[in-house]
Amino acid sequence: MSLIREQTAAIRPPRALWVPFMLGRPFGAPNEPDFQRGVLLALLTLFERASGPVLEDFPEDAPESHARERDFVCPVSFAAAIVEEGDLAGAMRLEIAQLAPWYDLAVRRRGRTTVGISGMAVEEAASQVAAYLDGAPRPPAVPGISAGVALKRACDDLKAYYYEAAAAQPGNLSPIAIDNWFWRETAAAKALLAIREICLQSADESLKPLGGLGLIPRFVTDGMKVARPEQH
Repeated sequence: MSLIREQTAAIRPPRALWVPFMLGRPFGAPNEPDFQRGVLLALLTLFERASGPVLEDFPEDAPESHARERDFVCPVSFAAAIVEEGDLAGAMRLEIAQLAPWYDLAVRRRGRTTVGISGMAVEEAASQVAAYLDGAPRPPAVPGISAGVALKRACDDLKAYYYEAAAAQPGNLSPIAIDNWFWRETAAAKALLAIREICLQSADESLKPLGGLGLIPRFVTDGMKVARPEQH
C-alpha cells in the first residue's frame, strides 16, 4: 500500500497500490467497511499479475465521514491567508512559528511525529519549497535522490506539521475540518498550489508527477471542493 507514489516508484516493490488518501489513513476513511473492503480487494488483485514490479493507482477518493462534523475555528489567526504570492515564504515562516506550541503539544501527547521524511527541520523544508517559488531550487538535502522526491518529501513534512498542530487544538477536530482549514486558509496551501503549477511546466521528469495528484489531493485540483462540516 502506497501513500507516497514517487517513493514507491523508486523502491519498485513487486506489487503496490497507490491510494490518494491523507497520510495515516491508507484505507481512506473510518467506519466505511464497504469502501475499505474495496481498497483491500484492489490491493489483493495485484497478486493476479504474472510479473512485477506493478504500481497501480486506486481510482476513487475516500468517502466523506458520516459522523457529525464540528465547526472549526483555529485559535491561531493567520494574516498570511491574504498575503501576496511574492511573500509566501515569509508567511509560511510566520505560520510555522505560530503553530509551534500546538505541534510541540501534539508530539508530547503522541510521543511521535510523522514530520522528518525530508531529513530537514520543518523550517528548512519550508525554505526548500520557497526556493522553487523564487525560481532558485536548491539541491536535495539527501544525496542520491531526485529533485522531485526531495521536493515531495519537503512538502509532505510541511503538510504533516500543519495537520499535527491543528489536530492538537481544542475541539476534537475532524479530518474534513482540518482539510478545510489547511487548503482554504494557510499560506502553505497557496505555496503548494503554486509549486504544482511549477512542476506541471518543468522540464525535469522527476518533478512532473507532482503536477498531478502526487502533491495536491483530487478534491483540491477539482476546484477546491473541500467538504464543509455540517451545520447544527
